[in-house]
This record gives sequence, structure tokens and C-alpha cells, in this order.
Amino acid sequence: MKEFLEDELVPISALSHACYCERRFTLIHLEQQWEENRFTAEGRALHERVDAEHHESRRLFKQEYGMAVRSLQHGLIGKCDLVELWYNKDGKVEKVSPVEFKRGKKKADDTDRVQLCAQVLCLEEMFGIAIDGGQFYYLQEHRRTNEAVDAPLREKTIALIERIMKIRETGETSAAKYEKRKCDNCSMLDWCMPKSAGDGHKKVSRFIETQLRLTGRIDEETS
Repeated sequence: MKEFLEDELVPISALSHACYCERRFTLIHLEQQWEENRFTAEGRALHERVDAEHHESRRLFKQEYGMAVRSLQHGLIGKCDLVELWYNKDGKVEKVSPVEFKRGKKKADDTDRVQLCAQVLCLEEMFGIAIDGGQFYYLQEHRRTNEAVDAPLREKTIALIERIMKIRETGETSAAKYEKRKCDNCSMLDWCMPKSAGDGHKKVSRFIETQLRLTGRIDEETS
């Protein structure tokens, strides 16, 4: 099986972006655009607070916050909010569970679940053991919930990774499609312009430049 090189690895965060909206993924990860809103700011603050937490460690149990993870087999790289590790009496890791912290509440779609699954894929490769699931801590619910990482979720996550790799190879910005529920809550709404970006495949930077030309804010002769 092919192993990916370091510069080919996909950020785990890209999976949740692509699962939510392929155009959001391409704007952030291909065009390098980013716009923060209240939801992303609250999420960032939560993760910063989690990373600052003290690690708990007992003889056969350890908590690692902000653990860097990667999988050369699946082409992933990222960081887990929290990884809990259980050891046997010989000091060997026998159980691993990632815990992902989220600002809101459990989502109806798989946006968060594919991110957790990607973490599991990395941790399985790193520790050489099978992991059957992890946990979420949703701030609005104030409790942890168990999440199974089963075969259908693994298949969906791996298919999403392959889709991301394909999009990255073509370098084409995904088409814009306005969906009120998703778009109105998206931090990328002003960059994406789903109602006015033409066929949606054009790069946003090119679209913005065209608009500036039309309004006379770019000098055609000096640009």
C-alpha cells in the first residue's frame, strides 16, 4: 500500500470542512481564504482553553492534550484535543480514545464524526492497535458522549479523503450552491458569495478582482 509523503498529508480539519461544504474546503485549503465569525471564534477559544488544561496521569492511565497525530497510510495530519491512554502492567498501551471538544451541540450530519474517525485512523497507525471509537464533549450539552467508529463511518471518511486528494490535484474551486441553513451560518459567506459568484467554479480572488475592475477601483493599465 502506498504511503504518502509529508507534503502530501491532508489536515484533519479539512475533512470536516469538506463534509460540511466542498466549496468551503476549497476556499480555505486551496485559495487560502479564511474569515472568522462568532461561531469560529468561540470554537477557537474553546480549543485554546482545552490545550491549556493540565494533563492527568496515573500509573496505568494518561491524558494528552493537543496531541499531534498523522497517518502516512491515509495521508492525514492534525492534532487531537485530548487523547486518553490506558496501559497494561508491562507499560504497553492497550487502549486509546480520542476526545473532541466542540462549542455547540451534536450535529445531525457527519461533519464532526468524520473528523473523529480521521483521528482514530491516525492513532491506530501510531499505536498499532484497533480503536473502536472516541468521545465528544459538546459545550452546550456539558457532557461527554460516546461515538462508535464503525465500518460505514470508516468507509465514508476514507472516501472523503480520496475526494479531497482529487480536488487538490485539479486545483479547481468547487461550485457555489446557496443553502440557507448552511450558508447563513458559515464564516466564509462573504468570501464565497454563493448568490453572486457566477458559475461558482471561478476562483473567488478572480471574481473579486473582476468586480473591482468594473467599479473602477483597479486601474486596468497598472494592474
